[in-house]
Amino acid sequence: MPLSVGTTAPAFTVKDTNGNTVSLSAYAGKTVILYFYPKDDTPGCTKEACGFRDYYADYQGKDITVFGVSMDDEASHQKFTEKYSLPFPLLADVDGAITKAYDVDGGGYSKRVTYVIGGDGKIAKVYSTVKTDSHATDILAELAV
Repeated sequence: MPLSVGTTAPAFTVKDTNGNTVSLSAYAGKTVILYFYPKDDTPGCTKEACGFRDYYADYQGKDITVFGVSMDDEASHQKFTEKYSLPFPLLADVDGAITKAYDVDGGGYSKRVTYVIGGDGKIAKVYSTVKTDSHATDILAELAV
């Protein structure tokens, strides 16, 4: 079962699509969308990622950071990013540490769950039911962004 609203978001440090180190602590004071998905370049995951791509400027305009997280490695993330021109980093949770910390382990893959982490480091919203083709706009609408 995903973590609850009001819970302090578990800290993490991991490599992104381009091998850069990303730590949640570097985003203190900012809103972070942390969306977990099962696998790069699969139909539902592609729809979801492309939705965030298509509305990425809206997120940036509101100073909201978007990260996709799966247990795929950097090479897989690079191919997925290049194929679909994704403008945001994908986090390579190859050992499943973030997936487990956020309680979205599906047994070798990340379950499709999205967390909105507030600037205070606490989970502000949890989306455990996701419509992949409209998820990015659903979040924007709910956040009244």
